[in-house]
Parts: sequence; structure tokens; C-alpha cells
Amino acid sequence: MSNLTDPHTLHRSDGPDTSMDAAYSIDPSRLEKLVYKVIFGFGERGCISDEVRERLPHLSYSSVTARYRRLLDRRHIIDTGLRRPGNSGRSQRVMAASVFFDQ
Repeated sequence: MSNLTDPHTLHRSDGPDTSMDAAYSIDPSRLEKLVYKVIFGFGERGCISDEVRERLPHLSYSSVTARYRRLLDRRHIIDTGLRRPGNSGRSQRVMAASVFFDQ
């Protein structure tokens, strides 16, 4: 997995100083790797966000869910097109590591 997130892209240039401080206080590459590893662990079956978050209980909701977009954009993971009910009963997309699928 390469080309992970640069903290400069995590805040608006005209955003408040607190947003900039927050962007530089995390290691997005480390978080992306953690989230990717969890998704990869589900294999071809894939997983929903609730399943990822259950395996990373020490991280906040936004620390986990904010990583999906970058992983999808960089084609490390895919949206399989499938949906499964989450804990709330609402459908969530099923994501899987792209290495399990022809691209």
C-alpha cells in the first residue's frame, strides 16, 4: 500500500487553526494502514463499517470512517456494490480489499 495521505490535504487552507492543528496531530498513514488491514482481514466476503469499527474500538468513529474515502480513491479497497444491515438496521456498503477482485 503506497501513496498514503499527506496531512496537508486534511484541512482547508482557510480553515480555523484548530482544524490545522488536528490535521497535523494524527498520523493518517498509520490510520489508513490500520483500517486497510481490518478490511483486508475479511477477505473476499468484505465488511461493513460497523464491523471495521468493532475491530478498532480504541479509535473514534471519525478516525476510522474518514479513511474509507482515501482508500477507495486510491483503489486499495472497493465498494463491492453489496449492502448489509448495520447495527442500526440501515444498509451499509460492503467494502473489500481490491486485491481480491479483478480490476
